[in-house]
Amino acid sequence: MSVASLFLLPAITLFSALPLRADDFALRDGDKLVFLGDSITAARTYGKIIENYTLLRYPDRRIRFVNAGFGGDTAAGGLKRLERDVFPHKPTVLIVAYGVNDIGWGIHADEQHKKAYLAGIRGIVETCQKKKVRVFICSAAITAEDPARAEEGFLQKMCDEGMELTLSLGEKTIDVQRTMRGIQRKLWAANAKLAEKAKHDTLHAADGVHLNDLGQLAMAFAILKGLGAPADVSSATIDARNVKLTAARGCAITSLKSTDGVLEFTRLDEGLPFNYGIFYALNYRHVPVPNELNRYMLTVTNLTPGRYEVSADGRSAGTFSADQLAMGVNLASTTPDPWQPGGPWNAQANVLKLLTDGRHEIGQAATHSRIDLPNSSASDQLGKQAGAFDDQIVEMQRIVAKPQAYLFVIKRSDPPRSYGPRK
Repeated sequence: MSVASLFLLPAITLFSALPLRADDFALRDGDKLVFLGDSITAARTYGKIIENYTLLRYPDRRIRFVNAGFGGDTAAGGLKRLERDVFPHKPTVLIVAYGVNDIGWGIHADEQHKKAYLAGIRGIVETCQKKKVRVFICSAAITAEDPARAEEGFLQKMCDEGMELTLSLGEKTIDVQRTMRGIQRKLWAANAKLAEKAKHDTLHAADGVHLNDLGQLAMAFAILKGLGAPADVSSATIDARNVKLTAARGCAITSLKSTDGVLEFTRLDEGLPFNYGIFYALNYRHVPVPNELNRYMLTVTNLTPGRYEVSADGRSAGTFSADQLAMGVNLASTTPDPWQPGGPWNAQANVLKLLTDGRHEIGQAATHSRIDLPNSSASDQLGKQAGAFDDQIVEMQRIVAKPQAYLFVIKRSDPPRSYGPRK
């Protein structure tokens, strides 16, 4: 299978008639979300994925994101850091992910350390409640342990108790471990079919605890699902023969016309699909983002049999058969050239990623200066300037993530006929 074809794998999907339920998503307009956790959180990767997803999908909600992860931290440490690293940001939502360090990577998997973990979770929840901060307690990210054993392991059971405690206190939970473990099982099954271990995929770094980029995506996927992120971005269904819009959800279709067999229309979406840079769609072989979080659907019925190129604002999103378009194609990440973004929504998301990366690099510089150089006169100056830059970059993020009215063009793309040599 070619690399280019992998980018088309998630594109063909049955059209969904379910209405969009944007109000189910837990993050609201005006929220400020802080991620609290250990080195897996401090890596910022899963947090940035959630940030970009939210900015793209809900461009009208003004939501801010802050990372307060700290390498080697525990639930007890997170409780102690609330006043220093969390509350100064005036959060409305806190997402908490601890567990692995709390039991010393498994070396201290005992009642004493579980008790300390549960006390830390209780303290975080109760302290946040006093500050009117909504809390989501997550189970820890999975390790590289055999998923069959891990399901009944100490870490899962300890996190289960933490989530049960959180629910009893009236706050929310997200079982990151079980969602990630479902992905891990499918990945292991795929690896079992490959004789060469060098070709095996994994969610982890060599230590079996820290997550690689694929693992970070799996964790972001689990949290987004736990926050109620919907599968559908938007969808449109068009009858090509009658040049008629038959259904639209999450978008407005205008200026529909057909000229000499070329179908054109303008599509303005309420939100945009998630994309994260060149070749990132390869990760979707294992993490079911396209079908469960990222359905940007186009259905075109009653086309003459053949192949058709779909383009938007002059950017090709790929070529599909009439049968594929009649069933519905998911255009979220399709591209005819894996070295280039497909539709303009893909290009917008790639630019957004660059801005988000830059925002977090500046934020990390200010944080490390404040913590590691507390007596430096430069720390205060850096903090003030970083805050001003952060505000500016956030506005740039919102500009880039804002949906635009795309001009779609659907035209035949059949190869030229060969008539053979002339006689």
